[in-house]
Amino acid sequence: MARFRNREEAGQALADAVVALDLPAPVVLALPRGGVPVAAPVADRLGAALDLVMVRKIGMPGNPELAAGAVVDGPAPYTHFNRGIMASARLTEDDLAPTIAHELSVIAKRRAVYLQNRAPVALTGRDVVVVDDGIATGATMRVALMAVRDQAPNSVTVAVPVGAPDTARDFARLADHVICLLHPQPFFGVGQGYEDFGQTPDDEVVALLQGRDGTGKPERDKG
Repeated sequence: MARFRNREEAGQALADAVVALDLPAPVVLALPRGGVPVAAPVADRLGAALDLVMVRKIGMPGNPELAAGAVVDGPAPYTHFNRGIMASARLTEDDLAPTIAHELSVIAKRRAVYLQNRAPVALTGRDVVVVDDGIATGATMRVALMAVRDQAPNSVTVAVPVGAPDTARDFARLADHVICLLHPQPFFGVGQGYEDFGQTPDDEVVALLQGRDGTGKPERDKG
C-alpha cells in the first residue's frame, strides 16, 4: 500500500491537488496540531494565508469524556450541541455555559502560543481550504466545517492526505470540494497512510506559523 513518509511529504502531494482547483481567493485553515505541517506546504504553494481552526469538545458535567457538543473559535465562537445527549441528561445550554467558557479560554491560550495573538483571518467571501493530517470518524472536521460555513465563505474545500473510504460521500453536503489522496482498505486509522505518524509537538507548530502575517506573505519578505 502507498504511504507518505511524513506529514510534510503528504502536504506537498496535497498541494498539487489543491492548486489544480484554481481557487480565486484561497485561505488555508489547519486543524492543530497534526494538520499544521500538512497545511503549510499547501498554503505556500497557493500563496495563501495560513490560519488555525480550533475545536474543543464540550464535556458533560460530571462526565467530561462524553461530548455534549463542541465549540470552535472564530470572530463569533461557533457552538454545536449534541441535542440527544443533552435531552437524555436534561441539560440546557445554560448548564453547559461554564464548560464552554472554559474551553474557549483554552482555545485562546493555545492560539496565543501558536499564533502570538495574531488576529484570525477573515473568511467571508474567501475560498477556504480546511486541512488535517487525515480523517477517521470525521467528527472534528465536521464541526470545523460548520463553523467555517457560518462565516459566509465563497467556497469550502476539505483537503486531507488520508481518510476512510467514505470520506468524500460523508462530507459532500458540507464542502464544495473534497480531496482525499489515500483511502486504505480495510481502514483502521489515519496512521496507515504514513511511515512516520508521530505526534506533532507545539514547538513545530509555532515554527511553521512563525513569520506569517495572515496575508500569505511572510513578514520577512514584505518590503
